[in-house]
Formats: sequence, C-alpha cells, structure tokens
Amino acid sequence: MIEKAIVDLPLHAGKCPFWLFEKMVRLSRAILLLVYMEFGREELLKRISNPFWFQALGCLLGFDWHSSGLTTTLGSAIKEALLPYFKEIGIYICGGKGKKALQTPQEIEFLAEKYGLSTEIYTLITLSKLVAKIDNNAIQDGFQLYFHLFIFSEKGNWAVIQQGMDETTAYARRYHWYSEKIVNICEEPHIGIFSKIRKNEVLNLVAKESRAIQNYLIALVRESPTKVLKEIAFKNYLFLKREHKLTLDEISYKHLKKVLETTYENPPSEFKDFLLTPGLGVKTLRALTLAAELIYNVKASREDPVYYAYAHGGKDGYPYKLNRKIYKNTIKELEELLNKARISHFEKLELFRKLPYIFQF
Repeated sequence: MIEKAIVDLPLHAGKCPFWLFEKMVRLSRAILLLVYMEFGREELLKRISNPFWFQALGCLLGFDWHSSGLTTTLGSAIKEALLPYFKEIGIYICGGKGKKALQTPQEIEFLAEKYGLSTEIYTLITLSKLVAKIDNNAIQDGFQLYFHLFIFSEKGNWAVIQQGMDETTAYARRYHWYSEKIVNICEEPHIGIFSKIRKNEVLNLVAKESRAIQNYLIALVRESPTKVLKEIAFKNYLFLKREHKLTLDEISYKHLKKVLETTYENPPSEFKDFLLTPGLGVKTLRALTLAAELIYNVKASREDPVYYAYAHGGKDGYPYKLNRKIYKNTIKELEELLNKARISHFEKLELFRKLPYIFQF
C-alpha cells in the first residue's frame, strides 16, 4: 500500500536562527527516539511521513505554522537529530534541499556501504527517482521540486517528503509518501492532499481516470517516431484549444524526436519505466500526452488532486511568542525520559501520560 499527501505553504523570507535550529535538533531527537522506543521502527517511519504529524512536530519545535520553511528546516533538523542513531534504530535519512536533493541516490548508496545494509539499495534509488518524477512531471501542477527527503528502514520500507515551489504565487506544495507494500505506484497513490490552492487545470497522469492514457503512452512510444511526429504536425492546431496552452513554440520537435527514437529502440513495458526515460521532462511528457489524446481519442485527468488545507502555530509569534526558557525545559524533560529508558514498561507509560502537560507552552 502506498500512502501520499500534499500540503501547500506560503513562501516566507528569512532564515531559521541558529539557536532555534540547535534546539529543534535536540527536541526532535528526544521525541523521535521516544516514539521509536515505545512503538518501534516502522511506526516511527510512518509517523514522520504523515503530513499532520510532520506539521504538528514542526509547530511543536517552534517553527512558522504555515510557511514553506517548516518543511526544509524540520527535514534538516530530524536528519541531523537521527544521524548518530541510524545504525541503532535502523532508519536512514537522505537528501534535503537543492543540491542535497539531487545527491540522494549517491547518499543511499553511501549509507548502504557504510552500514552494510542488506536491503535492495538500487530498488530504493529507483523509487527515489520515480517519486520525484511523478510529483514533478506526471502531476503537472506548476510546482517545481527543490526539496527531497528520502527515509528508509533496514527492512526496505520507505517514506518521502518533498516540496515544490510555484514562483508565480510564491506558494510551496509539500508531498508526502509512505509505503509498506507497493500495489501500483502510478495510480491514485494518495491518502489525502492538503492545499489552500486549487487550480483550474492540472495534468494528473497518475489519476485513476488517466489509466487509459498511461497505456496509450506506452503504445505511442512503440510507434515509429516519424509516424508520431507526422500525426502531431498534422493536428497541431488543436494544442491551442487547451486552457494551459502548449504552443508550437514550446514544443521542441528535435528533443521530442530524440526521446521517441530512444524509447522506440528500447520501449518501456510499464508506465513507471516510461517516466524514468532519460530526457523525458515536463514539456516533452505533456506533448506526448496531448499527442496520445489526439491519436487515440482518450483523455488524461486534469483535476487538481487537492481536498483541503490545515494549519497549526509557531516561530513568528503566532499564535504565541516562543518562550525560550520553556523550550529549554521541555528538551531537558524529554532527555531525562530518554536517560530512564531502562525503567519498567508500566513506569514508562506513566511518563508518557505526562507529555501533554510537558508540552503546554
């Protein structure tokens, strides 16, 4: 089963103060290790991937309740927090913002060699690439990915938190993935999509309604490139009728021909393999989708996969100003709980019942 959710957040200027980031690392470490000790590795992985839990954790740590920076800062904080415990708890975190996101495959491989992991590393690397391709290319909602956090357990289960930016609206959209058992990664992988923004038209090639177009795209790239390009040229005037226009100037026939020739020589058998085709970018995929619609008389989904939004509170003074003294005391309390990890199960549960009172700041 694949679980996925999406969140939209506004872009805020400024950086996280060093003193706050340092405390976010310490407090998140205490919370995450307590969850691991009480509920286990897979439950910790599942909670980190949950959009509500992730957002609430960011708010608890004192960051902005609704800014895009919560994702990148919290992602960096939990990665640094758990780094010394990767081997001990069997959970590994790779990637991050910008260049770190692009280096995720190399980081997965490095961790596998360093810790002698027996998991299918190249499968995880492929999944990391595929999830990014789906959210950036197969779902064309105007958000360009710039943050990718890939988390996996030694058993091979994984989670992804990634974020894209829409420069025209200055909003970021966050995508959450969690997988225990993959059924079909290319069809309706969502458990919830959360957003303040609902766009009029989004090309969604992993919607249930797009199942037919997926099959016809595979059929299209098996056709002779000359035949496909001839069909597009003959019916190109139809491209101008769509709300999100893809004009002839935007279609690189040279690039399109190159992709078609590549896939024709080594055609993919499944849609997920097709998405991983080298050189298959957003515009090329959209052009091929429109070509398939014209040639085979099928339709791809253009519904924005968004349901509703949520919010919490934090760093910039809302709904309250961050109290450093209480924050410090909270870290101290939780770290003391960790130091008492060998107490009896009953006594530990009693301490956990006190956590809501500890967090009342």
